[in-house]
Amino acid sequence: MPYDNTCKFLAETFPADIATWLLGKPVTLTKLEAKELSLEPIRADSLILLQSEQEILHGEFQINPVGEVPFRMADYRLRCYRYYPDKEMRSFVIYLRKTNSPLVYQDSFCISGLRYDYEVIRLWEQPTELFLELPGLLPFACLSKTDNQEQVLREVARRTQTLPLNSSTRNIIAASAVLAGLVLKKDFIWQVLGQDIMRESVIYQQIEAEARGEARGEARGETRGKTQGKEEKAQEIALSLLKTGMKVQQVAQVTGVSLGRVLQLQGDK
Repeated sequence: MPYDNTCKFLAETFPADIATWLLGKPVTLTKLEAKELSLEPIRADSLILLQSEQEILHGEFQINPVGEVPFRMADYRLRCYRYYPDKEMRSFVIYLRKTNSPLVYQDSFCISGLRYDYEVIRLWEQPTELFLELPGLLPFACLSKTDNQEQVLREVARRTQTLPLNSSTRNIIAASAVLAGLVLKKDFIWQVLGQDIMRESVIYQQIEAEARGEARGEARGETRGKTQGKEEKAQEIALSLLKTGMKVQQVAQVTGVSLGRVLQLQGDK
């Protein structure tokens, strides 16, 4: 999903902005690779792990709530403790899209003898102004607490126009477009943010590359499906001809099914 990659990109590209939002201070953070904590990483596409000398920031962005999130939060806390026992850790789950699911209010993992508390952020409850002050937070603004997402997107566009038109700004615009897609129509987003500018961003190019890859995969799958269908049909005809008493060599010649396969069909009939 482009939303997962976009959120990870923002966290890793603008760690100080993310830290200011989540930790309340512009801490200098560097990326911590999940593979450094275990040979068997947990499946979590939207996982972010950032660290400073004193603490670790663990965050996961979620579109839809899933039941295994509490366990993941506790598991990563224990993994980090194993390798960094002296570091504090702050864990966050950030839900992007509004939902009535009770899972978005779950903020702890509890089993007998063990409890781990983490922080939950529901973006639709966050004040919009919070995301308009720092460039790396602008893409989240449309998902914040507002009754007018269209107006918020226009304000995001206005703020990006005050930034230098470089690769960083293009990525912010593209990320804003991707996340706004959760609440606004694509045509409106392109009209406000400008599709031409987005096309030059790393995020947009990655999404297009993924789309091309999926299209090629679907085309290959469709071709394989058609080929398989033709083969199955030919074998059905071959089996019918065998039942009429036609000789094996003739069946193979008429249907195009290999002689060996026709012999197998003859044994099965």
